[in-house]
Amino acid sequence: MHVELSNVTKVYEDPPETVTALKDISFNVNEGEFLCIVGPSGCGKSTLLRMIAGLDRPSSGQIRFRGDPLTAPHSKISMVFQTFALLPWRTVIQNVEFGLEIQGRPKMERQEVAMDLLDMVGLRGSENLYPKQLSGGMKQRVGIARALAIDPEVVLMDEAFSAIDEFTAEALRAEVSDIHKKSRKTFLLVTHNLPEAIELADRILVLSARPARVKSIVGIDLDRPRASTDSEFITIHKDIFSLLQAELENSLMRHRLGELQEFKKLKDMEDR
Repeated sequence: MHVELSNVTKVYEDPPETVTALKDISFNVNEGEFLCIVGPSGCGKSTLLRMIAGLDRPSSGQIRFRGDPLTAPHSKISMVFQTFALLPWRTVIQNVEFGLEIQGRPKMERQEVAMDLLDMVGLRGSENLYPKQLSGGMKQRVGIARALAIDPEVVLMDEAFSAIDEFTAEALRAEVSDIHKKSRKTFLLVTHNLPEAIELADRILVLSARPARVKSIVGIDLDRPRASTDSEFITIHKDIFSLLQAELENSLMRHRLGELQEFKKLKDMEDR
């Protein structure tokens, strides 16, 4: 297995409150797989991705990369952020080169790798622009190129298409799908967009409401490219949507019960 999670739990302690975001999460990611992660809002999807990136630590349980415990950022795991996270004082090419620079790679090599990737994501000619001169879609292209520059084995994408318009997102999804097909790198995408997940994924990991657990893992056995109007696509969408809807209803019910319990406590105090 490329990435393995075993009984991963994440607890945030902010006295007097203790919040369990993720509870006993276990799953494997195969090498070359495109795995999408979906779940109710606030269930901890991004937290899960940050732990796989080594940017956060589980409270308990273990994450392994190629069999070795993953406890810090790894040179073979890169991340594309929802907010682009470009360095505003660096040009496009300098942003793409950033990881290679940290690795101490020679300048000529860095520039060659960066220009090849900018060509691949359609940004050749924009290499000397600064982030403030770019559209949202262009910024995310830079983010994707930067993530690929270090030649990672695993690419993590956190809501990577949610901050750009749908037309641009559609084009970027097609590009990412093509990159995955050609490179056979392992991709993990957190998304709230269910059709997006079905379009891209080999498997979809469905999380429950907080504290998040693995509710289901759904295999997507559809030929690519995938059309959202296809009957099988629609069936898969309905099935996963039903899982998410059930979690939302359960979450709302738990919230209402909590409110009722608080109300009952107040009422008991008033009646004394």
